[in-house]
Amino acid sequence: MHVLLLNQAFAPDVVATAQMSKDLADELIARGHTVTAIASRSIYGKKGSVLPARETIDGVDVRRPGVSVFGKSGYAARIADFAFFYALATLRAVTLRKPDVVVSFTTPPFIAGAGLLCRLFRGSKAVYWVMDLYPDLPVACGVMKPSGPVTGFFEGVNRFLLRRSDINVVLGRCMQDRVIAKNVPASKVRLIPVWADLSGITAAPRDTSPYRARWNLGDTFTVMYSGNFGIGHDAQTICQAMALLKNEPGIKFVFVGGGKRRAEVEKFIAEHGITAASWHDYVPREELGTSLAAADVHLISLKEGVEGIMVPSKLFGIMAAGRPGIFIGHRTSEISRVLDESNAGFTVSEGQPQALADAIVKLKNDRALCQTMGDNARRAVPGRYDKVAACRQWAELLEQITGKPAPAGRTPASSAAPQPARS
Repeated sequence: MHVLLLNQAFAPDVVATAQMSKDLADELIARGHTVTAIASRSIYGKKGSVLPARETIDGVDVRRPGVSVFGKSGYAARIADFAFFYALATLRAVTLRKPDVVVSFTTPPFIAGAGLLCRLFRGSKAVYWVMDLYPDLPVACGVMKPSGPVTGFFEGVNRFLLRRSDINVVLGRCMQDRVIAKNVPASKVRLIPVWADLSGITAAPRDTSPYRARWNLGDTFTVMYSGNFGIGHDAQTICQAMALLKNEPGIKFVFVGGGKRRAEVEKFIAEHGITAASWHDYVPREELGTSLAAADVHLISLKEGVEGIMVPSKLFGIMAAGRPGIFIGHRTSEISRVLDESNAGFTVSEGQPQALADAIVKLKNDRALCQTMGDNARRAVPGRYDKVAACRQWAELLEQITGKPAPAGRTPASSAAPQPARS
């Protein structure tokens, strides 16, 4: 089986979609399949082309058409880069050796159209990996109007892609409900969660993390936000909670990553004189486990109204690291459901900074509860939210819809045995 992965980011990029696509590619190659990836030549969110136009990464034939001109300096620039990549990637997709199946992500939005063109002209199967829903996301974040000709047009495009794709893979139950509500047959919707790599993230004691010394955390109770902080995430509840805890001894806030909310949060920290807070750039993927282990508790946020439109993948890395999470968002979100089902953290509503501050102080003052929730989190990952289980579901799905199982004698990608919860 020849699988084409179509997404703007791929390894060595470290954003979540690049990591997930590389993990899936590794599983498929281990099963004896052939994988081609079409991606951008730039590191996601940065201006300029720094990656080669073609290379082989662990058996994956990576094709990177064109250049990235504008980066993420503004909405207009981002749309221009999306359009440029869309045109070149579509041309490459329909001229490469015929794939048996095209797996299209949602970066850039509507790139799944290229997958449908491959099906129309070449007979390939088309799978839509719905990481985000557009135009639902910009509408929910106030970037686009809820109604009007532009929004209506893009909603029509997305419904067309969802209905015409052979299978739509969604990330959570809330997203599954949203997609089916767009009159997409339930038979065309498959839920496969995003995942954590248990071979690279262990439930290590926090004091073993070199990042505690590197970030000058000392023995403080450390609250971390790790990953992208974009337009779909609530920043103000976290900022206001930091202000409430400004004079609470023994607590530090650490932000790791980037995104459009970074400047907003850094400005708030500076204006309010919050000295127990710092921001650091993304860490390499191979060091993610030690970075996550530096915290006592992690924050995950999602603006209310965005649940089901996107599902933050950071939760499962947090759980694999054996740390509790505090989710700021609506209780119908998949994140809230997983935390509740696993007894692995708390949910507080957007606009309730006192509730967030109280949850942080509760875990700080009750270290036994904090550890129990972290242990529960780690135990909930194997077999459901780990890389091996999820990638196996993906590979079996693609083999089923193409009718091309793994060659005899080939085995799935191996992984290290799950590590025990921290003691």
